[in-house]
Amino acid sequence: MLKCRTVWKKLAPLARASSTVCRQNVRRTGLTSSRIPACVPVAHMSTGPAGGGRENQLYILLVGAACVGGAIYTYRTVKGDSQRYQDRIEEISSRSYKRATAEPATPIQSEPSAVDATETEVILEPEPEAAPSLEPEAAPSLEPEAAPSLESEAAPSPEEPSPPAPDAEVAVPETTELPPADEPVVEASPEESAEPAAVPVVEEEPSPPSEPSPFELTELPPAPVVESEPAAAESPAAEPTEPQPEVVAQSGGPAPDSLKVPSHTPYLLIGGGTASFAAARSIRARDPGAKVLIVTDESDPPYMRPPLSKELWFSDDPSVTETLRFKQWNGKERSIYFQPPSFYINAEELNGAENGGVAVLTGKKVVHMDVRGNKIKLDDDTEISYDKCLIATGGVPRNLQVIERAGEEVMKKTTLFRKIEDFKSLDKVSRNVKSITIIGGGFLGSELACALGRRSTEYDLEVVQMFPEKGNMGKVLPEYLSNWTTEKVKSEGVKVISEALVKSVVCKDDKLEIKLKDGRLVKTDHIVAAVGLEPNVDLAKSAGLEVDSDFGGFRVNAELQARSNIWVAGDAACFYDIRLGRRRVEHHDHAVVSGRLAGENMTGANKPYWHQSMFWSDLGPDVGYEAIGIVDSSLPTVGVFAKATAKDTPKAATEKSGTGIRSESETEDTATSPVASLTLAPTVEQHQDEYGKGVIFYLRDKVVVGIILWNVFNRMPIARKIIKDGEEHADLNEVAKLFNIHDD
Repeated sequence: MLKCRTVWKKLAPLARASSTVCRQNVRRTGLTSSRIPACVPVAHMSTGPAGGGRENQLYILLVGAACVGGAIYTYRTVKGDSQRYQDRIEEISSRSYKRATAEPATPIQSEPSAVDATETEVILEPEPEAAPSLEPEAAPSLEPEAAPSLESEAAPSPEEPSPPAPDAEVAVPETTELPPADEPVVEASPEESAEPAAVPVVEEEPSPPSEPSPFELTELPPAPVVESEPAAAESPAAEPTEPQPEVVAQSGGPAPDSLKVPSHTPYLLIGGGTASFAAARSIRARDPGAKVLIVTDESDPPYMRPPLSKELWFSDDPSVTETLRFKQWNGKERSIYFQPPSFYINAEELNGAENGGVAVLTGKKVVHMDVRGNKIKLDDDTEISYDKCLIATGGVPRNLQVIERAGEEVMKKTTLFRKIEDFKSLDKVSRNVKSITIIGGGFLGSELACALGRRSTEYDLEVVQMFPEKGNMGKVLPEYLSNWTTEKVKSEGVKVISEALVKSVVCKDDKLEIKLKDGRLVKTDHIVAAVGLEPNVDLAKSAGLEVDSDFGGFRVNAELQARSNIWVAGDAACFYDIRLGRRRVEHHDHAVVSGRLAGENMTGANKPYWHQSMFWSDLGPDVGYEAIGIVDSSLPTVGVFAKATAKDTPKAATEKSGTGIRSESETEDTATSPVASLTLAPTVEQHQDEYGKGVIFYLRDKVVVGIILWNVFNRMPIARKIIKDGEEHADLNEVAKLFNIHDD
């Protein structure tokens, strides 16, 4: 084809030039011939020497012959090109048919899969190896003349040799291998339909996922022989079946459950925490038929983490580590899991679910992400392709370098608190040792210290908390309130060691010796390291995603997008706050809101992240606080306090809202026009010894950028609006009236 076009490009100018010369000569000759009678006498023309007109005629003849020859050659060339092009198209269109009839059928290695007695033909469509199709192309076709046969086996076509008899007589099938995709039709010959009845027959139904369709690779369970009559050719197997999930299995043995996963999913959520569950719920709300697959390296479905360091420790149920159910401060019982197991569908049934659903693949870690190919690889080399993906990998607990360098013996006696397994392990340790030391004075460290301090009397347990700051939560609370909190923690039975910098940790005589830089020595049986969280960005390298150098985490835009079809939410997302600049937040409420927004944007919402997330912490049922914005003790603060009443406790707040996970009731509310209390604010000594309840404002350039509500609950929408407005306030006492802290 290309050669013909090249020849034509070379001949076309020559043909056009010849045609032009011919027309010019004809015109010139005609003009000359028309002028001769007017200029030359007739007698002279008849008697004069001949030859001038003959030469022109000969030239015209030669040029005309050349033009005719060129036209004929051109016509034949174009006609030949057209014929060769048509032949090529026909060859390409019939290539699959020629290959199917020319190549022999590949015999099945272990045993051909048993199909329905009424089926004698299986049509296989070619499937790409990396990303198999979501739905089968068509239902298996039916041959009426083969209906009387009792059993049908997937065998080579009649014109090709049959596989060896021993392979066809195996009683229990183990692994089925599909023939090459180029072989579209596999028929069962009439002679083979009379095979011994020992071979099991599995009737293919659309509903049970364990019985594979021709589009699956899985183990075939033994089944009794089904006697079919000739009239059985009208069995339901001839009707179109529902889409079956793509399943991958290893040859040579039963397919492990871990490999029975869809090879493709429209929505893939990496991580099984709060952000992933919020995104899944949001996706299903906007797209009721959506099919969502959550992949998590934990062995549990999505659950809430705050109770691990709060309510679960105050449960009176001795089996709380098994049930993972707890009573909130209001006495209402609930589970740590967001939804019961019945809420989810099996992963292998996801693609076949008519109404979609949410499936959770537990115990699997994503080790590689191919952004261009839109697929991931699990730690067992299973690959899953996706249309849209959310990365919600959360974070991993930090550890002190001195502990990591101390050796394996010290690491065995150290807990990095994050997951359900960590709660169960620490609960067991607290019942069997004499002393536990918590390193860290932040939210987690202080909560665990108060929780374990409650057990100090019952189990004769010494609880020690050490941190480098002057008081508990010294990086968050102003110094006077941090000192008050420290006294509160001490009253719970905790020995607090402030301004403590760990120099070394060694294990001697089955005891851990913690040596501080100022020379102090602390002996303990077990260490809990609560020194912060490191965002999990392991996939950044393989995926080529940007990691923020200042805050850590995946850098995303206002819509939480890292790529056009990849979103990031939760602890691992470094996002841009329209009021406070670029941030990364590690709190439950942020996981809920960012996951919800990412799910909406994955379904086409295209909403920016504007929400000011909040967080809360409870030091037992009597003291708690909620915070929003930038709460940094290095910023100037203004605190307005009032006398607390019995209803100003986390317990009372839980009774009012009905849930201990206070962000569930806070984030849905909006403050449009807060009304200040009409009660005049009494003069309050801001740094008095008793801080019952109050509001602490954090300022930057005289503008409120953070607010802590100390034992003041269900007022977060007001605080959110104050920060969103970004106005400078002359008298923050007047602003504090909006929270009604002076009401009895």
